[in-house]
Parts: sequence; structure tokens; C-alpha cells
Amino acid sequence: MAKIAYILLCHKDPDAVIRQAQRLTAVGDYMAIHFDASASAADYREIRAALANNPNVTFASSRIRCGWGEWSLVQATLNAVRSAVKAFPRATHFYMLSGDCMAIKSAEFIHQFLDDNDADFIESVDFFESDWIKTGWKEERLIYRHWFNERTQKKRFYAMFEAQKRLGLTRDIPSDIQVMIGSQWWCLRRRTIEWMLDFTTKRRDVMRFFATTWIPDETFFQTLVRHLVPENEIRSRTLTFLMFSDYGMPVTLYNDHYDLLLSQDYLFARKISAEATDLKRRLGLLYAAENVQFQISNEGRSLFHFLTERGRIGRRFATRFWETESTLGRERELLIVVCKKWHVAKRVLERIRQVTNVPAIEYLFNEAHTPLPDLGGIQTSLEKRTRHRRALMRMLFDYYETDRLIVCMDPGSLDLLNDFASDRSVTRILEIECQFTDDYLTGHAMRVGLAGEQTSADTLDRLLPTIRNDMVFESDRIRDAEFENHSRMREGATPDQNAEALSKFLAIPPDKASEIAQTDYLFAD
Repeated sequence: MAKIAYILLCHKDPDAVIRQAQRLTAVGDYMAIHFDASASAADYREIRAALANNPNVTFASSRIRCGWGEWSLVQATLNAVRSAVKAFPRATHFYMLSGDCMAIKSAEFIHQFLDDNDADFIESVDFFESDWIKTGWKEERLIYRHWFNERTQKKRFYAMFEAQKRLGLTRDIPSDIQVMIGSQWWCLRRRTIEWMLDFTTKRRDVMRFFATTWIPDETFFQTLVRHLVPENEIRSRTLTFLMFSDYGMPVTLYNDHYDLLLSQDYLFARKISAEATDLKRRLGLLYAAENVQFQISNEGRSLFHFLTERGRIGRRFATRFWETESTLGRERELLIVVCKKWHVAKRVLERIRQVTNVPAIEYLFNEAHTPLPDLGGIQTSLEKRTRHRRALMRMLFDYYETDRLIVCMDPGSLDLLNDFASDRSVTRILEIECQFTDDYLTGHAMRVGLAGEQTSADTLDRLLPTIRNDMVFESDRIRDAEFENHSRMREGATPDQNAEALSKFLAIPPDKASEIAQTDYLFAD
């Protein structure tokens, strides 16, 4: 069975470090600790004293001062790894951790997972070809030498960079090395670790190169593993669950994240808040538990984005310059069907086509595969359609040679509704209000990636009210906008009531509207 040597880099909170070491070694695993040399000497003495009698704990042979973006983080890791290799000959795997990490699966599950997967787990993608680096420097990290810390010695850091750039003092990457990049949280097999340590001894040229690159903890191990290990034995992913905010900062996890963490397809998680004492207690008990069954649904990141990426209501970019003077045409009528249940709106649209023969287009701003004529490329993507929405609509009016056109939109597209309603043309809106059962909301959550087949009932119980409230909120925003020509069909209304709304929306006789409203399957799920 797998036996893990955890490589712990830490710089604070000695009590938490001690508890983490005791917890992870209690089931027979090992730990090698590097405590930052710039941290409190008293804290380090406290840690050593508390763990002195634990044979499954060792310490890095030498401590160094660590700084973000520096080679020192890699050197500290290598020091701890060498100590672990020497102290724990029975260790089969080496797992990189920080003081903010905690296991989100039981030791039993983790060991079985590693036994079943004979591979190295390290996120490792091509440095130049991938989009792992979203903004900022890319090749500058490698081709220039970086001797100073960007955060603590900013003036020296940028002065040396500008001097090298001005003088053209670039350097070549070692010719036989393909630089890779990825998360610094990895789990490697013993054989891989031994190959890597041997490589660091033999290839001093590579070591000198990485020692003066910027943020080498994202490139050094990732590059060496790809260089030394066959590709089919590498899984390019981290086993540590972490999320980042829109500002690129790690998302901090608290007590109420317990159920979410257990359902993720990862073994550890960071960054656990120092104040999340109950979460730490429960995860600590979980690690030593036996026969625990985990329902892996892996919806954590999609849930986080769902709850955070909606933004502040009403905050939009200014009107684009090509839209400020454009209009659909004063004599034209744009009829918009708004409904959250897209299949219901499409049925209504089909019946309207049959009864009125008015050209009708489905969710052209929400579904990329909506059938559209060739309009010179403006219709090829949702982004283009939305950006050039008035121009697109004018072209559709011209294509169908009509002054009346019907389209469908999602209730979340309030900015589009406001834009079209402010045009010189006549805009009419028909909102179709549907009832949302728990079964429908569950299916919706699965379709958009907020839940999976293994999502627990407790998670769904907490998630469904949020989704339902979100849908109600979208409808409320449409009402608050007080559009001039706004009609409503309701699932709970009578056919006569819905016919009245259709007659007003389409400007057709009541008998024609009744023919549409009396279709018995309109609202079926």
C-alpha cells in the first residue's frame, strides 16, 4: 500500500503545523517540514520540541529565507525532499503541501487512490503554447536573469530587468529542455523523486538557469518531471483543490465549505482559513476515518463562479460607438419572447409561426447553434451577435424582407432588452412565466454544470433555493424596468387569459391568439 511522505512548506502558526503533522502521520504516513528561516525562531523551536519524539517526522537539513517568486521556494522544497528521501526509505509517494492545506478525503481513500493510479500527478503544460499565464510577463520570466525579489526589492528588480533589456542581455533556454508550467502542488512517485534529485546533481547548467528565473516554483518541477518521466505516466493535474478569485487571489475556505470539499475530485484542499476551526476539526476526524463513501460530483468551481460572476446589478459597459447612432428602423416592430424554459418558448414560437406566418428566430443571443442565414460572418458567434446586436437585427429584417420579426431571449439578458426597447422602432415583449419544480431545477443545475450525478441531496437542498431565487430575481428586474409594451403569459393562467396577452403582443384577432394559447402541451417539461 502507498505510504506518503508529505513535504510541508510553512512559515507561521506553529500550533497548526504541529496538529497537521500529528494528524497526517498518525495513520503511518511521513512528513518533512521546512519552516521558513525568516519566521520566528521561537516558533520553530516549539515545532521541533513538540514533534521530537515522532519518528515519522523529519526536518529539512537546512532552512533558508523564502520569498514569493524566488528560487528560494524551490530550494526549500528540495531541501525537505532530500531529508524525506533519506529519512523515510519506505515512502512510495511525495506530496507537496502548505500550512494552509488539509486532506478532504480519508487516508484510506487517498492510499487506495494512489495504489490504483501508478502515475505522477503534476499540472504540466507547455510554457509558451498554453494560456496558463493569463496576463503579465511570459518569456521575460526565462530569458532575463532575476536576482532580486519583486515584492521586497521592487526598484532593484525592475532596474536590473530594464538594464538587461536595454543592453540585449538575453539568454538561451537549455537546448534539450522544454519548459513547462503549472500548479506547484504535486504528488510524485519515489522513483520520479530520485530521478529528479540525481538530475539536479548532474545538470548544473539547468540548475543555474532556473535559479535566476522568475517564479520558478511554477516551472522547475513541472519541467523536470516532463523531461524525466514517460508522458503516459504523468497526469497533468493537481490533486489539491484550490480556486482563484477574479483578482487572481486564492479563495479562502471556511466552516460551511465542508460538504462541498468532500464532493470534489481531489485529495487535499487549500486555502483553509485559520479561523475555520470547525472545518479543520471535521476534516481532521475524516482523515483517520474508515469505510467512508464519497459522492464525487466535482461542482465546486462551477458553483463558485455561479455565485460570484454575476457581478453588481446594473453595471454595464457604455454603449458601443457603432450602436449610439444605429436604429432598427422607425417603422419596424421587434417582438421579443422572454422565457427561462427555452423549450416552452420554442413551442410557443412554433405555434406563432404556424398561425401568423411572422418570421421567428429562437435564442440567437443565447444558443450558438441557433439556425441563422449567412450574414457575412456577424452571425458566427454569440460574442459577435451580442456586440453587433442592432446591426445583426437590421440585417435579419432585411433578409426576411419584413417589418415584423420575433426573437427569443433569456430573462437574464436585461441589457439586450433595455437596448432594443430604447430604439426608435417599436419593441414588444412577451414574458412567459413558468413554474419551476425541484426536479426541473435539479435538471437545470446538471445541464449548466452546477451539479452532477453524484451531488448529494443536502447540497441540492441548499442549491435549489438559490437557483429559484435567481430566476425570480431576473423576472423582477424585467418588471422593474417598466417596459412600455410588456405582456405576460403564465403557466397557471387560463387559455383565455394567455390568449389576451398573445393578442396584445402579436396584434392579432382574439380567435387566432386563442388557437395558440389552447395548445395543450405548451408548458410540458
